[in-house]
Amino acid sequence: MVAIIDYGAGNLRSVVNAVTKLGYQPKVTSNCDTILEAGAVILPGVGAAGDTMDSLAKLGMVDVIRQLIVQRRPLFAVCVGLQILLSGTEEGGWHECLGVIPGVVRRLPPGLKVPHIGWNQVKQRVAHPIFDGIPDEANLYFVHGYYAVPEDMSVVAGTTEYGVPICSVVIKDNLIATQFHPEKSGEYGLRMYSNFLGMGLAGEQP
Repeated sequence: MVAIIDYGAGNLRSVVNAVTKLGYQPKVTSNCDTILEAGAVILPGVGAAGDTMDSLAKLGMVDVIRQLIVQRRPLFAVCVGLQILLSGTEEGGWHECLGVIPGVVRRLPPGLKVPHIGWNQVKQRVAHPIFDGIPDEANLYFVHGYYAVPEDMSVVAGTTEYGVPICSVVIKDNLIATQFHPEKSGEYGLRMYSNFLGMGLAGEQP
């Protein structure tokens, strides 16, 4: 089963449509037990990291997401979903986040158009099945004003130039996280979801 976490994110429907297009029947849920039973979990992301943490806390999902990561369960986090993996964010003042990846979330530097909206290249820093069928420096779709700065660069699997090098893909065990939105990134975004679900649901039929 594919679970898509529902905590009120605005792009939920586009994620559902993308996964459905791949032949899966995702379950949109805010039920912690359902999420823990899923073979693969997607955490969509739109908005501010602090608000996202508040919403997840109210639903009792903070420890559930940490549990998925500690147990090395397949989890795909998108945009703000990537940012909340870090220790905290500077957006709207300091907000504590999940802390599963040491580091901070910072505002894009002055002088740039913020938010960063549109297509940009993703440089692949590692060879990994999530990139199967996706050429290096493929263009993917971004919408964000803040970016993650992990302390440990070994988790940074993809980078993007936007005034500064941006961490655009994080990989840690079975955790995949992207600053861009695969569900809005056409063929290559769909391929990334397909690769993730193929790894997470090995042996299951779509």
